[in-house]
Amino acid sequence: MSQIKADYEYLIFVEVETSGKTRKWNCHNKKSGTILGEVKWNGSWRQYCYFSIIQAVYSQGCLNDITDFIRQLK
Repeated sequence: MSQIKADYEYLIFVEVETSGKTRKWNCHNKKSGTILGEVKWNGSWRQYCYFSIIQAVYSQGCLNDITDFIRQLK
């Protein structure tokens, strides 16, 4: 797999777990370090998805960054 961009303007994705064929990343607020959610495999949808773990508000730019990160995993 080629290098994955994980460092964005406001978000950073940190790999935390590899289980069999799938991987898992925590999504952190870059400024505070708070974990906002995680990207992991969703077997029902057969694709990587974003799972929010706290109630948060995301701008269009943040959502675009999350989408860009997930697109790289295809």
